[in-house]
Amino acid sequence: MAVTTPADPAGPAAPATGQRSGATPPASARRRAGGGARHWRWPAVVPFFAFMAVCFGLPACTLAYNAFTVVDPATGADHYSLENVRRSLSGAYATGLAGSVKLSLLSAVLATVLGTVIGQALLSSRNGALRKAAVSASGVFANFSGAPLAFAFIATLGTTGTVTRLLHLKSTGFSLYTFTGLVLAYLYFMVPLMVVTVLPALDGVRTQWREAAASCGATKAQFWRHVGLPVLMPSLLGGAVLMFGTAFASHATAAVMTGSSVPLITIQIANALSGNVLVGQENLALAMSLNMVVIALLVMAIQIPLQRRSNRWLG
Repeated sequence: MAVTTPADPAGPAAPATGQRSGATPPASARRRAGGGARHWRWPAVVPFFAFMAVCFGLPACTLAYNAFTVVDPATGADHYSLENVRRSLSGAYATGLAGSVKLSLLSAVLATVLGTVIGQALLSSRNGALRKAAVSASGVFANFSGAPLAFAFIATLGTTGTVTRLLHLKSTGFSLYTFTGLVLAYLYFMVPLMVVTVLPALDGVRTQWREAAASCGATKAQFWRHVGLPVLMPSLLGGAVLMFGTAFASHATAAVMTGSSVPLITIQIANALSGNVLVGQENLALAMSLNMVVIALLVMAIQIPLQRRSNRWLG
């Protein structure tokens, strides 16, 4: 019979080796391994930062530099000045900036309300095919803007449009080529965009919350007033800010429909870039563009924290 003696090295040595192979590596080794992994991740994002620097950073720096540069018409020499920014915020240019802000605010509020109501109606619908078709159509309509949308509205609601003649809209004083007509055109693609934006947030309202509220005797109106809307408010405000930014940056639809009859900052920038400025004010369009960039940055500064707060509740 074979007997293993204490002096046999094969007995106690085997379990010790197995214990070392399954043990967790020391913290210092894990930090070195993690640091090495992070070190090798940086080259993967270099193309992204190079793209951002060339396509966004360089044009932004050029815009800011020329916005604060004034060219002397007599000598052709340029010098730094706030004159372009001052002119961009006064007179007709200030009216255009105010018109764009007013149009964007009104369109954003209406699109937020209508999009939220339509989105909740889609979620409440028991017809799955209808819901999928409506969501797909919203994705398509949200991207239908610009000159094609303007021509579609002119053919439908213009002076000799089909609906205008059928419903005798001219007798009511309605005109598509006004501020009201622009709001209608903007809502055509902003409402579907709001539906697509707000649907994930509406879908995040859990059924257990409704059941808990109902078990406590709360009605549907009380649930939405005290639970649903407070939870959804960051998402709704974030969507409204997104709608504002979308309307504020839109240009082609307004340019084709109304031209310069409705003062908007985007149309004034296009006119200035095409040479419709006084001598020595060549950089005025860049100063107006700088104003739009500042407003866009403010919109982003509001939208990002709202999105984070929404994800905290509904994520």
